[in-house]
Amino acid sequence: MTKDRLVTIDYCRILAANFLLFFAFYLILPVLPFYLTEVFNANNATVGIILSCYTIAALCIRPFSGYLLDTLSRKPLYLIAYFIFTAIFAGYLLAGILSLFIMLRIVHGLAFGMVTVAGNTIVIDITPSSRRGEAVGYYGLMNNTAMSIGPMVGLFMHEACSFNTIFICSLTSGVLGFIMACLVRTPAKQLVESEPISFDRFILLKGIPAGISLLLLSIPYGMTTTYVAMYAEKIGITLSSGLFFTFMAFGMAVSRLFSGKQVDKGRITQIIILGLYLVCFCFFSLSLCGTLMKWNPEFTTVIFFVIALLLGVGFGTMFPAFNSLFVNLAPNSKRGTATSTYLTSWYVVICICIMSGGYIAQIKSFDTAYYFGALLTVVSALFFKLTVTPHFERNKMR
Repeated sequence: MTKDRLVTIDYCRILAANFLLFFAFYLILPVLPFYLTEVFNANNATVGIILSCYTIAALCIRPFSGYLLDTLSRKPLYLIAYFIFTAIFAGYLLAGILSLFIMLRIVHGLAFGMVTVAGNTIVIDITPSSRRGEAVGYYGLMNNTAMSIGPMVGLFMHEACSFNTIFICSLTSGVLGFIMACLVRTPAKQLVESEPISFDRFILLKGIPAGISLLLLSIPYGMTTTYVAMYAEKIGITLSSGLFFTFMAFGMAVSRLFSGKQVDKGRITQIIILGLYLVCFCFFSLSLCGTLMKWNPEFTTVIFFVIALLLGVGFGTMFPAFNSLFVNLAPNSKRGTATSTYLTSWYVVICICIMSGGYIAQIKSFDTAYYFGALLTVVSALFFKLTVTPHFERNKMR
């Protein structure tokens, strides 16, 4: 039996478009706090609110994105969102007052929310169903690659270049990505009977149990990405905490090379459970680093970065599997809704974690916070095994 072909010119183009989009995003991400404080004299609280506006806007548009993508032609929506996302970088160059920058940031978040849902949906459209997990895994690998390169390049440029130069580089990356996106050929959208507008046109109701498990998992993930640098400084790790994200991104990249193939063999729930167990172990280990540091700082430093690598493997294993799980619960006419439900479930609590940074920083210790996060992953794993797995087996459509 001939294996369906995955690598096509259109698939390569959308991979390039996704990488260039996220590279543009991650390039400016670490320098925006410096930009806001140095150019607009914004205080830390204001910086946090402004940065949160982007995430909130992306979250607000995602349920509507799914509905629009399932109702209208997908590629035009993808290109419109990609164009707006790219054009905003030019707007940053012209924003002379803080209020205008905030408005641009909100529009940027809206465009990002739409273009990410559209991109994920189009990948599913242009790849064979027998290799969907693999396709989604490699597509997500572009995000991880951009995440491992973009922030480092951005911080290097901050030391050597002006803010305008950084914005121009992000704009250039976005323009190149938009060109790649324009060249992607998508299949004609199948005509389906128009359905009345209802709640399940915006949120995949069958995906709610899996969404709950994903929500519980995203809380410790959000705490890690937002506060791990502060945690490392507090317990006395002297190596750059930026390496934590590098190891994490590498772990995600490696895991995606094999997890997607296992998903395509029908092992969706098994892969997710395996990833949940690994992530549980990592968060419990992370909560113990403060105690271990008092015993052996050198050993703890090694363990700290090994945890980052294993966290990347765990999350990288689960991401394409969760995405496929949501898609497999929906008919083809609701792929956009399924994708938006998956992304919304993941990012909503991350947004809350970012906004609650001041409170988290005031708690008794970060060790306690990560221990709490580890307990949530245990709850997520148990809920997934006992509730989500049987629900998926009863309701899956393919």
